[in-house]
Amino acid sequence: MKLHNTKKKELTVNITPLIDVVFLLLIFFMVSTSFTRETQIEIELPKATGSQLELEEQVVEISIDSEGNFYVNKKPLINTQIETLRRAILKLSDGNTKMPLIISADAKAPYQSVVTAMDAAGQEGFSNLKMATRRANNE
Repeated sequence: MKLHNTKKKELTVNITPLIDVVFLLLIFFMVSTSFTRETQIEIELPKATGSQLELEEQVVEISIDSEGNFYVNKKPLINTQIETLRRAILKLSDGNTKMPLIISADAKAPYQSVVTAMDAAGQEGFSNLKMATRRANNE
């Protein structure tokens, strides 16, 4: 009986072209992606004097832009109705009305929008209400 001791060729997979393609795709997506902050809310806070308060971890923030649109923790609401605002802050706080509520209104925001936000917070039972401002000497 004759046994052949044949040497098998070792298979190698060259992944260099694959790495090149992945690298080119990475460069393409980095160059073609725009890094604009279109979803950031533009609010110019009114000026005030006083000391800065420390923020707590759990807080409900109602932001009002210069057009009178509401945002709850930086998420836009579908309309400016008080009922929509009440539902949004109640859902976010899980019914905890002891949680601090901050109203950040643009300096040019309609006064009615600020009153609506305060009214919605009061109707839901929030008593820890704060208004966000910026220092008068910061321009």
